[in-house]
Amino acid sequence: MRLLDDIATVTRPHVDGGLPGPRSAELLARQGRRESNARVYPRHLPIAIAEASGSFIRDLDGNVFIDFLTGAGVLSLGHNHPALVRAATNQLSQLTHGLDFPTPAKDAFTEAQLSMLAPELRSRMKVHFCGPTGANAVDAALKLCKTATGRGDVVSFQGGFHGSTHAAMALSGLVAQKEPVPNGMPGVHFFPYSYCSRCPLDLSPDTCATNCVSYLERSLQDSHGGIPLPAAVILEMVQGEGGVVVARGSFVRRVRALTRALDIPLVVDEVQTGCGRTGTWFAFEQYGIEPDVIIASKALSGVGVPIAFIMYDERLDTWAPGAHTGTFRGNQLAFAAGAEAIRIIRRDDVLGNVRRRGEQVGCLLTAVRNHPWVREVRGLGLMWGIELADPRDGRPASALAGEVQARALRQGLIVELGGRNDCVVRLLPPLNVTAEVIDIACSILVDVIEECRPRTGT
Repeated sequence: MRLLDDIATVTRPHVDGGLPGPRSAELLARQGRRESNARVYPRHLPIAIAEASGSFIRDLDGNVFIDFLTGAGVLSLGHNHPALVRAATNQLSQLTHGLDFPTPAKDAFTEAQLSMLAPELRSRMKVHFCGPTGANAVDAALKLCKTATGRGDVVSFQGGFHGSTHAAMALSGLVAQKEPVPNGMPGVHFFPYSYCSRCPLDLSPDTCATNCVSYLERSLQDSHGGIPLPAAVILEMVQGEGGVVVARGSFVRRVRALTRALDIPLVVDEVQTGCGRTGTWFAFEQYGIEPDVIIASKALSGVGVPIAFIMYDERLDTWAPGAHTGTFRGNQLAFAAGAEAIRIIRRDDVLGNVRRRGEQVGCLLTAVRNHPWVREVRGLGLMWGIELADPRDGRPASALAGEVQARALRQGLIVELGGRNDCVVRLLPPLNVTAEVIDIACSILVDVIEECRPRTGT
């Protein structure tokens, strides 16, 4: 491998030759022969990763990329943050797996997480550790709410994504994922989300008045609405996999008011938006609400060591001992790294950086807002999406988004796709990303989108 620099000192991407390079191609081919057909990222980002640091990764052929995928938002402080690596390494020699026994690492992590909540919310929250993924936490939240309420139905929202386990998939809007798996979890009811640029009720933004939530209000309060009082309403403040769709404030507040009035637990899925991604520790803080259940996972350790939990109002704590378990709920490495991550986030004003860099991204992407194929540029904090659509009929420009992603990779920038038909180019930088790296990455992306201007079809 050509080590042109120490990866920890790299400040710019560089890509030589075609992708994949020969060493990456060899590993990708071996992966194709051995691994499941369900693999995703290497199909669109054909590289084999050798090493990484901060905002940069290097492939086996020596090419260096800015990583604005960051493990699908897992690496909140970038790759291999030295303080988090030290914390996990130190813990490695003490205890790695603790089931649900109390340990110093777990206690410090729990205290750190609770300390990030507003005092009035913190005082009544309980914490439950479950399996290590966001989908595991979604399953736990459903079981909790069903147990506490004695009800069985759940309300979810069109465009939402909550995971790929059987229950979490049933709550997700992506139809293609569910079609091959008959007999999904019953009792799930989907309602429109406030996706104003593609209004689910086909209304003009000028006449909206958040009518999508009016439909939910009428349905749940209609004696002939067909939906029994649900055990829970589950909601994302920003639909990440759904295309970085930021909920309107009025929409979220009316959902909260409705669920409170009907005594329905409101579950907020903060798997991707949590741990500072949107500029506050949890995104719901920006909406002026208090949920009944908070789901968190991805960035809890800050360094990619898996852990998941739910926080919930103590009035819901009706579980019997052993009602919901998980062998890997006691990941001490994640606890140690996660507590250290919060210390660093406070010390270095990382949430302030998220807000400043988010404003920077919004300003830099202004350059493509008038591109004929750019339907909308939207984001919150360091969670951004550029929706591409045919200007003639508004259809999602899936092929164009794929071309933007491929061209950006060849210029040294890794971005993700999402939304309807994968027509949204998504950015998930590390939360401590520098202004310089944002400048470089957005410059690449703007240039790539401008290069695609002559396209006349998807």
